[in-house]
Amino acid sequence: MGFFSKKKKPEVRVKTKREIILEFFKRAIFWLIGTIIVAIALELFLLPNKIIDGGVIGISMMTSYITKWNLGLLIFCINIPFMLIALKALGKKFILNTFVATAMLGLATNLTTSLSPATNDLLLATIFGGIFLGLGVGLILKNTASLDGTEMLSIVLSKRLKIVSVGELLMGMNLFIYTAAGFLLGWDRALYSILTYYVASKVIDTVLEGFDKAKSVRIVSDFSREIGDAIMKDLNVSVTYMKATGGYSKQEKILTFCVVSKFDIPKLKEVVHEIDPRAFIVTEDVHEVEGVRFKKKH
Repeated sequence: MGFFSKKKKPEVRVKTKREIILEFFKRAIFWLIGTIIVAIALELFLLPNKIIDGGVIGISMMTSYITKWNLGLLIFCINIPFMLIALKALGKKFILNTFVATAMLGLATNLTTSLSPATNDLLLATIFGGIFLGLGVGLILKNTASLDGTEMLSIVLSKRLKIVSVGELLMGMNLFIYTAAGFLLGWDRALYSILTYYVASKVIDTVLEGFDKAKSVRIVSDFSREIGDAIMKDLNVSVTYMKATGGYSKQEKILTFCVVSKFDIPKLKEVVHEIDPRAFIVTEDVHEVEGVRFKKKH
């Protein structure tokens, strides 16, 4: 049997209609929680202090400020054209999820509009508004839905234009929105709004990736088997061996690969260097891990 032996492809199990419906309702619970948190961010922190978010929510906030129209209704209505534009590119399932989540946000903002502002301090409103906003949006994104039509539009345009990335398009749209906010609400409010967006984006990343970020580790050593056995024993983590060839020596080597918690990195280095002080270790951030990763304890 070779190093990379062929294995039979596992059969894909088709979900039943009941399982699909149940999964939808489970996700809907998180959309509901997320939209309530977003509504709290808007009504208790951002709106009373004239601080806006980016994207469609920011456009809706400025429109509501000028016209006094209902914010929840504006967010829902302004998002609809973006959903229709992105329908083919992102698929019916994602757009349906987004439609439901956006409708929930519209209702949540109407339910929280009568609440008193949490603070009149601009810095506190900026930071905590960003935290709540990021937490709510992160929960919704993690459950395959969105509240921002400009993100969907950026994905569609990026695929069609092929010369501009999604991030660049999104940055350009938000730059326009915050410039408009500067003229409408004052440049100090625009700067606070940018800070809110930054805080929210960091919280979104944390929600999507988790606090306990993993690290992928590649170890090159003449004692790969011994190191692999020690890692599995002391860190309770599985390892993978891969063939490699030295660039200078042209000799075949075995590369040891594993994924561990960032908190286990110091211990892993200690284990490796006890066996081979000259081992070459490379670590990289891993944003998401799925599948079997740890050994079963006996």
